[in-house]
Amino acid sequence: MTDTVKLIVDGVTVDVPKNFTMLQACEAAGTEIPRFCYHERLSIAGNCRMCLVDWVGAPKPIASCAQTVGDMAPKKDGTPHEISTKSPRAIKARNGVMEFLLINHPLDCPICDQGGECDLQDQAMGYGRAASRYAENKRAVDDKNMGPLVKTIMTRCIQCTRCVRFAAEVAGVDEIGLANRGEDAEITTYLEKSLTSELSGNVIDLCPVGALTSKPYAFNARPWELRKTESIDVMDALGSAIRVDARGPTVMRILPRVNEEINEEWISDKTRFVWDGLGRQRLDKPYVRENGALKAVTWDVALKAAAEALKVSGDQIGVIAGDLADAEGMKAALDLAGSLGVKSIDCRQDGTKLGLAADGSKLPRESYLFNSTIMGIDEADAIVLIGVNPRKEAAVLNARLRKAWLRMVPVALLGERIDLTYDYNYLGAGPDSLKDLKAGHPVFDALTNAKRPLVIVGQGALTRGDGGAVLNAVSAFAAAAGCFKDGWNGFNVLHTAASRVGGLDMGFLPAAGGKDVAGIVAGAQSGDFKTVLLLGADEIDTSKLGSAKVIYIGSHGDNGAHRADIILPAAAYTEKSGTYVNTEGRVQRTQRAVAPKGDAREDWAIIRALSAYVGKTLPYDTLAQLRTKL
Repeated sequence: MTDTVKLIVDGVTVDVPKNFTMLQACEAAGTEIPRFCYHERLSIAGNCRMCLVDWVGAPKPIASCAQTVGDMAPKKDGTPHEISTKSPRAIKARNGVMEFLLINHPLDCPICDQGGECDLQDQAMGYGRAASRYAENKRAVDDKNMGPLVKTIMTRCIQCTRCVRFAAEVAGVDEIGLANRGEDAEITTYLEKSLTSELSGNVIDLCPVGALTSKPYAFNARPWELRKTESIDVMDALGSAIRVDARGPTVMRILPRVNEEINEEWISDKTRFVWDGLGRQRLDKPYVRENGALKAVTWDVALKAAAEALKVSGDQIGVIAGDLADAEGMKAALDLAGSLGVKSIDCRQDGTKLGLAADGSKLPRESYLFNSTIMGIDEADAIVLIGVNPRKEAAVLNARLRKAWLRMVPVALLGERIDLTYDYNYLGAGPDSLKDLKAGHPVFDALTNAKRPLVIVGQGALTRGDGGAVLNAVSAFAAAAGCFKDGWNGFNVLHTAASRVGGLDMGFLPAAGGKDVAGIVAGAQSGDFKTVLLLGADEIDTSKLGSAKVIYIGSHGDNGAHRADIILPAAAYTEKSGTYVNTEGRVQRTQRAVAPKGDAREDWAIIRALSAYVGKTLPYDTLAQLRTKL
C-alpha cells in the first residue's frame, strides 16, 4: 500500500505523503495558502479559517490546515481528489473571513510597530475585499501587562492563539490563555502575571498582527529603514542563527533566522534583547590609569604603555580570554604570548576542567564537544542530564529537549533540582549519586537498552574542584551505558561560553609549567605575576589581581575595565566579522552590522598593533592572512 496520495491542485497533479495536510499539499503544488493561526512548529488550531479551499465535491469550503490528505476517502471512480484555491467559492470564503477579521481590528497601521511586515496587512491586500461594509462600533480590549519585554495592544488581536500554543507547547509555561467566547474572547496572562519563560520574546515573531510587539523596540524604527545583516549569536555556546537589523551606527533589534540544525527558528530572550546593551557603557577610546584614575589617551600612548607592561619575563605574564572572544582575537593573543615566552594562558575563565588531562597532556576533541550534535537530540530515545541547567544555560536547546520529552523520551537529571518545563526522573546530586548509576538501576538500564542514548554534562559539574574527576566518571558512565556506538556518540558537553570550544581547539591552554586561570589570579595576588592581559575576561575576581598591571581588551566597561590599568577598546560581536565554534564544534562567523564605536578596533588588530610596539611583530596584516593561520 502506497504511503502517498495523488491530488490535483488548481490543475497541477502532485503526490504527497499521507500525513500532509491539505495546506501542505497545496504548497507542494506551488500554490500559496493564506493563514494566520497555522504554524508548522505548533499544533493545529484551525480557528482563523483564512486557509479555506474548495474541495471539489465537498458541501462547503474546507480549512486546509486541519484536513489531513490521508483521511480523504477515495473517490468511487478512483480519480484523484481535486482542490481549487481560485474558484469563486474559495475566493468568496476568504473575502468573508477577512472581512470578519477586520470588523474589530483598529485602523492604526501608521502607528503600529508591525506595519510594513504585518501578515494582516499583506493578506488583506491579497485576499480581502476592496472596501469595508462595516459601519458599527468596534470593540476594544484592555491591554495586558506581560512584563518588560512584550508590549501588548490587544484590540489588534485576532485570536489566532499562536502565542498560547507556543507558550504551552514549546516554552512549556502555561502563562498565556484565551478567556471567554465569541466577541468577548481575548488573550490574557494568568492574573496579569508577567511572562517568565526564557523564550517569551518569540511570541513577538509569531504574532501575525501588531497585538504583541517588542517593548524595548517600540516606536524606534520602521522595517524598511533597517539594514539587515545575517549573523550568529554569542550569548551562549549554541551559535543560533540571527539577523541583526541596524539603522545608521545603531543596532535596533535582533531577530532569529531559521537553522534547523541549531535553533530551528527560536532564540532566547537574552539573544533577542541584548542589542539594548550594545550602546551602553561602551569603551570607545583608549585609557591609561594615572594617579589612580583612568585618563583618555591616544592609541599610541596606550600601546606604548601596554608594551612597557609586557617587557617583564614571560613567566610573569598571564593571559586570560573571556567568554565572548572570537577565534581571530584568541589566535593573535596566542601568537603574541608565544613570542614573549608566556606559558600561563587560559580560555577557561570559569575554571572548568576541560581540554587538559591531569598530567597536562591535551585531551581529544571529543572530550569537550556536544558530540551527538544539537539536532541529534531529535533522534535520542533516552536522556540523562548531569550538572546542567539547560533552561538557563541554553534555552533554545532546552526547547528541543522538551520536544523529545513530548515524544515520550525518558529524561533523568543528576544535579540541582530545577524546573526544566518538563518532568524528569531525579537522581540526586553529587558524584556519589553518579556512582549509584550502574546495572540494575532503571535509568542505567534505559540507557543501555536505548538505540540512541544521550548523556549531557554541564559546566555546573565541571567547574567544581574535582571537575576533572567528574568528567572522567561521566565519560566512563556513558561508555558503560552504551553511549558510544557505530555512527553515534551520545557523550555531550554543554558549554555556556561562545569562545570556549574555539579556544580549546586552538590550544589556548596553559603550556607545560604554566598556570591556569586560578593560578594566574593567585600569582597576581601574591606578586608573582607582574602583568595580566584580559581579552574580554570579566567573570574572574578582578579584586584579587593585586598590584599586577592589567591590560584589558574589551568592548564594555565591565569588571575587567574597572580594574584595568590600560584599556584598549574593542569591537562588539555585531561590529566585526569573527569566527566562533559552537558547543557541537560547528565553525560559524558573525558579520559586521555596524561600525565599531569611536576609536574601538577589532581584537586581532589591537594585538597585531601591540606586537609591533613590543618588537615581536606578528606575521599577518589583514584578517584574511590571519585566518589562513587558523
